[in-house]
Amino acid sequence: MSARELKFRKLTADLRRGIHDGTWPPGSKLPTERALAVETGLSVTTVRRAYEDLVAQGLVERRQGAGTFALGGPPRVPDRRRIIGVLVPDTALYYPRVLQGIQEVLADAGAQFVLACSHYDPAAEDAAIAELLAAGVHGLLLVPGLHASGDPAGRADELLRLSVPAVLVERRLATAGPGDSTEHVCTDHEGGAYDAVRHLRDLGHSRLALVVRVDAPTAAPIRAGFARAVADFALPAPVYDSAAMDDWDPGRADATVSELVAAGVTGALCFGDREAALVQSAARRAGLRVPQDLAMVSYDNEFADVAEIPLTAVSPPKFQVGRLAAQILLRRLADGDASPLHQVQLRPRLVIRASCGGRTS
Repeated sequence: MSARELKFRKLTADLRRGIHDGTWPPGSKLPTERALAVETGLSVTTVRRAYEDLVAQGLVERRQGAGTFALGGPPRVPDRRRIIGVLVPDTALYYPRVLQGIQEVLADAGAQFVLACSHYDPAAEDAAIAELLAAGVHGLLLVPGLHASGDPAGRADELLRLSVPAVLVERRLATAGPGDSTEHVCTDHEGGAYDAVRHLRDLGHSRLALVVRVDAPTAAPIRAGFARAVADFALPAPVYDSAAMDDWDPGRADATVSELVAAGVTGALCFGDREAALVQSAARRAGLRVPQDLAMVSYDNEFADVAEIPLTAVSPPKFQVGRLAAQILLRRLADGDASPLHQVQLRPRLVIRASCGGRTS
């Protein structure tokens, strides 16, 4: 996007924000094109183009010989003219399928798609959101770093106060309960872990382990679902083994397998696929047979099928999460406050492969 185009979109977004927040209430007169050009340092042509865009959005009207006046109210922009900003933390793993779901819905609606990536950096996240707003997006689909914030609820409030509607994707305030006012679409990671434990239990395993990365927002709900299932099925106290992703290597996996053997574990849920593959290789080095001596379930299903022994995996509905989030945002933009608040969790499915010894699918 050119510098001129960026300045135009930023001015349009600033004017739209001023109309929405009451700086120019309905019926009030906006500055003349020349006055606003002097105030902003932009050309009269850029200001005129911004006003024309606001007219097309139904936010202002031009009165011959009188000037430009605010109409107020939320914009009613046809889907084919909407610009949707999408922010993800990573475009390599997990989120490509989410993005495919988003893109399919927006393409069907004729809406434009602007992508930004935060790389799990809070400062980069703030900068990316600001750039998307400056580009004149009408709504946002965000995967924010709530889990990395010292004040997740405060961060959520900041996002709720943005000048355009935002739907959170794969993020929610897990401990807020009814106090969570965010609109979101997430995977039910607790349910996915619960189903993995139930599957292992049904195969005859009672002494279980959870091997989990601690540096991911999904770690806490996976652990909660695992613990809940162990309690509900009255299984013996499980073994918990956790480490950051960067700490996982063959040596770390060997130590994990030694711990599982010492505790008499016969079934394990591993988050994610890379860690599960390392544990599987370590089990082979220790003389264990998978699944006869150690049944394994992986959580993520990014590349569980290409492990030496294909891994049974909890598979989050990534594509469907993206589709539904985009549909909800478009509905919010169309109906405004008349649209009910959506807070959706989609249950993952369990893909059965050889690592558990059950019937493969």
